[in-house]
Amino acid sequence: QVQLVESGGGLVEPGGSLRLTCALSGDTFSDYTMGWFRQAPGKERGPVAAIRRAGGSPRYAASVKGRFTIDRDNAKNMVYLQMDSLKPEDTGVYYCGGFVTHSPYYSSFDAREYDYWGQGTQVTVSS
Repeated sequence: QVQLVESGGGLVEPGGSLRLTCALSGDTFSDYTMGWFRQAPGKERGPVAAIRRAGGSPRYAASVKGRFTIDRDNAKNMVYLQMDSLKPEDTGVYYCGGFVTHSPYYSSFDAREYDYWGQGTQVTVSS
């Protein structure tokens, strides 16, 4: 049974940083395209960043580009989201998602493609 577990959320002041971590268990992590999505209060879940199986060539939502960095360590079965220069509008529940792809070079912002999700971790940016 595949499980994704996020950690690293919390309360941070504007301009601060957080690092989210997502661990996959129950399958071969390197077979999975991974992504981070977030859901702000009263809004739908939307994409933040995605990374292909092989790593590299990350994709970012326009609102976070230049401030967030997604990375993965296939040896540790982990994907990370480094969030810098945080803004109040970054507040929300952050979810890690994954799905198996044949191509090591494919990534996606379409939540419908993701088969597995973590439970979410709350990020609050406030002074």
